[in-house]
Amino acid sequence: MSFVLNEEEQMLRDSARSFLSETASVAALRKLRDENNPEGFSRDLWASMGEMGWCGILVEEAFGGVDMGVSAAGFILQEMGKELTSSPFLSTSVLAATALRVAGTEAQKSAWLPKIAEGKAVIGFAVDERARHNPDAINTVAAKDGNGLRLNGTKRFVANGAGADVLIVVAKTEDGAPCLVMVDPKADGVSATPRRTLDSQVPADFTFKDVKLDGDALMNGAQDTGKAIAHVLDVGRACLAAESLGVAERAFDITIDYIKGREQFGVPIASFQGLQHRSAHLLSEIELARSIVLKALRTLDETPSQAPIWAAAAKAKATAVSRLATSEGIQMHGGVGMTDEYDIGLYYKRAQAAGEFLGDDAWGAGQVAKLSGY
Repeated sequence: MSFVLNEEEQMLRDSARSFLSETASVAALRKLRDENNPEGFSRDLWASMGEMGWCGILVEEAFGGVDMGVSAAGFILQEMGKELTSSPFLSTSVLAATALRVAGTEAQKSAWLPKIAEGKAVIGFAVDERARHNPDAINTVAAKDGNGLRLNGTKRFVANGAGADVLIVVAKTEDGAPCLVMVDPKADGVSATPRRTLDSQVPADFTFKDVKLDGDALMNGAQDTGKAIAHVLDVGRACLAAESLGVAERAFDITIDYIKGREQFGVPIASFQGLQHRSAHLLSEIELARSIVLKALRTLDETPSQAPIWAAAAKAKATAVSRLATSEGIQMHGGVGMTDEYDIGLYYKRAQAAGEFLGDDAWGAGQVAKLSGY
């Protein structure tokens, strides 16, 4: 595999970097937070991403997408991490689009993939039911009810759930087999509780009580739904690892700029050997994270059967490095690093929250061990 971006990928990365720095920077996140935006993201920004083709990055051309692959989606999220961009890109263009692609029926694909590609739909992927990520602990049941289904259960921290137009819910059938169902969040029996997290995102908890679903709500386009769900989560983890890498990279840059300009005893504190050692350690850790994240993204595009271990490893490493880079950034800033005036604290909050979603570093390390035969 190649660790060098091709010309098309470089153009995508550069355009993302330029667009996001101008329209979806940390200042935009602060505005969403200070205005207490109920959805946690800008619909106008989401529509603009659709116009640029980003929303359809994993959507086949037959449904209006550009189908550039998981690596391309990761490069966009890496730039989003640098700017702390708040958008439904991960939940909708990555998780939901992948779920529809590998498990959706032709009718479901035709109905939703064009809307995703155009930036006209926000879809929540509902998997977790506990405080910690555990995709094996699914108690939500989609039971047969005449020609349709009846859904009962709960889901927690559904990303962009507060603004979702539809939900893709991971559930199980009466006999315990995994399944995916599409649910209208405004349907009878569905109750939502928005939660504003420390990084100013607005996920939601959902409760499903005797929710009646038509038979066409079942996503039965995959030969093995369990494997399809696992693949969706692997894609999500690799792409979220790319975002965490971007968080770490920008936190490092912010910190280096600060210690170069901050003087103590008449000299920049960047000249202090202790801070130089810590900075060098951070740089080496970021380089390691960058390599493993790219490996995971490339593997999902080229040899997806080998991707589970790399996706878990990338998520674990990127989570640990983003948390290290942001906490060290606050330390090197000194007391002011704890104030809202400085952006480093916002990067720290995003590193913590993103680290928990789809499995933290401990979960990822456990998966690597398990998949390695330990």
